[in-house]
Amino acid sequence: MTALRWLRVQHDTHYDYDAPVELAHHVAYLAPRATAVQQVRGWALSIDPLPDEWLPLQEGAEEPSALQAGLALPAAQHSLDSWGNQRLTFSHSRVHERLTVRSTFEAGLAEPVMPDTGRSPAWEEVAESLRYHAGAAHSEAVEFTLPSQFVPRSAQLAAFGRLAFTPGRSVLEGALALMNLVHERFEYQPQATSVNTRATEALSLSRGVCQDFAHVMIGACRSLGLAARYVSGYLLTQPPPGQPRLIGADASHAWAAVWCPDNGWLALDPTNNVPVGLDHVTLAWGRDYADVAPLRGVIRGGGRALPRVAVTVAPQDELPLLRSVPKET
Repeated sequence: MTALRWLRVQHDTHYDYDAPVELAHHVAYLAPRATAVQQVRGWALSIDPLPDEWLPLQEGAEEPSALQAGLALPAAQHSLDSWGNQRLTFSHSRVHERLTVRSTFEAGLAEPVMPDTGRSPAWEEVAESLRYHAGAAHSEAVEFTLPSQFVPRSAQLAAFGRLAFTPGRSVLEGALALMNLVHERFEYQPQATSVNTRATEALSLSRGVCQDFAHVMIGACRSLGLAARYVSGYLLTQPPPGQPRLIGADASHAWAAVWCPDNGWLALDPTNNVPVGLDHVTLAWGRDYADVAPLRGVIRGGGRALPRVAVTVAPQDELPLLRSVPKET
């Protein structure tokens, strides 16, 4: 059996509200997926204050610690969405002024096998096979050819995609070329976009963050009739030479996966211009960011509050060496 590389992940989200929140309902995509190249163990979720679903049933009973390790979400709040992601819901009907959500787990990663790009079919053949034909059986990939909230199909995205998907090129060669093209043409610039930026806007700006890189790549594929999906997850980053890895110094990550009938989904990271490998931890996938946002909700009250997010990804053998990021003063 192939040896796995085990990584430890901790994802913290913290809100300090400007005004008390009277009522809140949240949806979270924080439970990692098990895949052909990823095993998951020890996933735990903690929420402070405790959601209504976790409160003691008997009045006066001792309330369990909100940060109790391994506290399990009630089954009624846990379901699978259309793509097999674990969807979590929780609510607060008690007044609160802050919210902290922590997800921790370990992921064991196997080296993905890179397919022979030269032996995959031409991208035009793949696009034709994904078109609707009356009475024909269709794969799961078809719905990932359709436009979505943040990834419309457009002439501009199609023109950009054709720079990589030249006539007769194999779909896998085209996907790798498109990944390289996005990486070369786009500048990684935090604050240039928001979580609501659409692929067409990001294409015009030629800058953004990993979410935008992935959306543009997906949009270019779909605008040519190909199937591509959005993958959320985490990336192991390396500290400067001689420096210890900091806790909470990283952020969540995103990339794209392109469909090839002969090889399945090929996951590619246009932000870093690399195929997804042993540094990438998969969390969830969908049509775009809107399907798999790590945490979102509807609240009454609260004023304006931006989340503070801290993510740590570290190899198991480095855990004793980790130290915290200095707190802001």
